[in-house]
Amino acid sequence: MVAPYAKRIMELRQLRYFVTIAEQGSFSRAAERLHISQPPLSTQIKALEDEIGARLLERSNRGVALTAAGTAFYQDIRSVLAQIEHAAERARQNERGDVGALSIGFVSIADFGILPPTLKNFRAKYPQVDVQLHELTTDAQIRELRAAELDLSIGLAPVDEPGLTFTPLLHEPMMLAAPTAHPVLQNSGPVDLRALAKEPFIVPPRNIGPGLYDLTLSLCQAAGFAPRITQHARQMQTVIGLVSCGMGVALVPASLRHLKRPGVEYRPLLGKPATIELGILQPAQTPNPLRENFIRALQEAAQGLAQT
Repeated sequence: MVAPYAKRIMELRQLRYFVTIAEQGSFSRAAERLHISQPPLSTQIKALEDEIGARLLERSNRGVALTAAGTAFYQDIRSVLAQIEHAAERARQNERGDVGALSIGFVSIADFGILPPTLKNFRAKYPQVDVQLHELTTDAQIRELRAAELDLSIGLAPVDEPGLTFTPLLHEPMMLAAPTAHPVLQNSGPVDLRALAKEPFIVPPRNIGPGLYDLTLSLCQAAGFAPRITQHARQMQTVIGLVSCGMGVALVPASLRHLKRPGVEYRPLLGKPATIELGILQPAQTPNPLRENFIRALQEAAQGLAQT
């Protein structure tokens, strides 16, 4: 004796077979459409009717017609199959990373270089992805990534954090940002850093921007002096704002030259260009199609910037 809970459950293919027969009005045409032979098709429909406990199709020499029960079943099942297909398509979209939401952190430098072309291309390719941007220093990005508040971020090297990976993205040359009336700008062309030995410097605090802070110190030391740091600023926009007020000079990534601020001029440095590294921070060993798609967009943008 078969236990009640062992009762056979109708299969999805049986429902699709039934809908095809109802729409074709013929077992033979339905079998041709479904690419199966007619006998097993008839067997599957008979099993479906037995399970439901109602006759769904009226067979005659003129073809097949829906019974009253079949008409009601057909209307409901079409809706069910449409919902199943919708659910399947949403699953495929999520698998491809075509839909969803991304929370992305970025240092302010990225907003003047790599971020705009990345967003433009990513939105064109993935219009159904909601990108939420958060301007954060690299140290704040690390905290937010650990708290699972960010999916990935664009930060400055060096980064060596357990559980997080840092993937190099691009190297930006450093430039001098100085007040437009500064004597060192009287001559055109690159600036010799040694001419700034007695100047006040504006830098980010080391605890939030160790890469920029340490690079500024090492470049000045290589030029034969220790920089006289008189101001600290957390954001690069603030650094440039202080320069425009005549509070000092700063060494900044080249992308900052796109931040046009009255009273500030940007110049390359004399000698071999020193660079700062920008990279992608993300949780280690947590695959995410959405994140991978955005990373590819970042890498493509980085290649484009490298060629300009």
